[in-house]
Amino acid sequence: MNTVLKEENNDLVMYFEGRLDTASAPETEKAVAPLKESSGRDIILDCSKLDYISSAGLRIFLSILKSAKPKGDHVYIRGISDSIRAVFAMTGFVNLFEFK
Repeated sequence: MNTVLKEENNDLVMYFEGRLDTASAPETEKAVAPLKESSGRDIILDCSKLDYISSAGLRIFLSILKSAKPKGDHVYIRGISDSIRAVFAMTGFVNLFEFK
């Protein structure tokens, strides 16, 4: 799993590449920490190169959302593949997140 954090148009964009699973979750959790600490910015989770997401990865996405909402920030998911969208649909995450 590779992650890259960029600032684009005053938004924070985290790019995910590879498999977000139990093995990669601890390192990914550290990488997304700046997203949780941010305030006053929208967060975009770019999944265009994400091949797979497990329940551990879904928990990371949910933790980002839970830290952003009380601050009034939005979390968007973009570039999601059909297979990962199916995982989001099965788990009800399509109702929690906004998609770009």
